[in-house]
Amino acid sequence: MPHSPDEKKRVLARVRRMRGQLDALERALVDGADCGPVLQQLAALRGAVNGVMSGVLESHLRGELGQPAESPEQRRASVDDAVALVRTYLK
Repeated sequence: MPHSPDEKKRVLARVRRMRGQLDALERALVDGADCGPVLQQLAALRGAVNGVMSGVLESHLRGELGQPAESPEQRRASVDDAVALVRTYLK
């Protein structure tokens, strides 16, 4: 989750733009648009989702791994959590 108010504002703005893109995609499908524009809209949505995911992941990693660990075990646990997150993101 974005930690600063500015980060949160940027992420919410991106999500709202994505909602607009999704609404446009729905209208195109209802109207029977050609496949080319529909695929282009889908690609734009995928890029937008990936951008939001990347930003949130970066924020999380910086918050989690940017702080000194209290112990080596805590550091390993933080790294393990980060690796699990990245693996999920890359699926």
